[in-house]
Amino acid sequence: MTKKADHIDRAILRALQQDASLSQRELADRVGLSQNACWRRLKALNDSGLLKGSTARLDRKQLGLDLVVFVLLRTRHHSADWLQKFRRHVLTIPEVVDFHRIGGDYDYQLKVVTEDMASYDRVYQQLISGVELDSVTSYFAMEAIAEGRPLPL
Repeated sequence: MTKKADHIDRAILRALQQDASLSQRELADRVGLSQNACWRRLKALNDSGLLKGSTARLDRKQLGLDLVVFVLLRTRHHSADWLQKFRRHVLTIPEVVDFHRIGGDYDYQLKVVTEDMASYDRVYQQLISGVELDSVTSYFAMEAIAEGRPLPL
């Protein structure tokens, strides 16, 4: 947390992580500010880049997105050009909802959310068609115990 974010800013951010649809009045009441003071804080948080818009959390099961796959990738390529091509390629696949470069035995980890195994196979084929990879290992989630948890503030 930057030094600019005090306890009131953290309270605002915690409240918004729980429910970004709060009205300005509800948010101000929740954090103990006037509406004007709350608006100024929100504007400052947005201007600083600490607060990056708001999104809606969707129920993936109700949307028929029942399969979650964690994909670990290993590559022999580590050049800047390859990395840029790889990043662009992966980001064209909408089913990839999280994408990390990691340390350890693998180089990258993806979280893929899709309807079923046939849909995942299409994602897999798209993934391996765009760039050369050394290995692809997939782990299939059996149960989501906690997803989309708020950041610890």
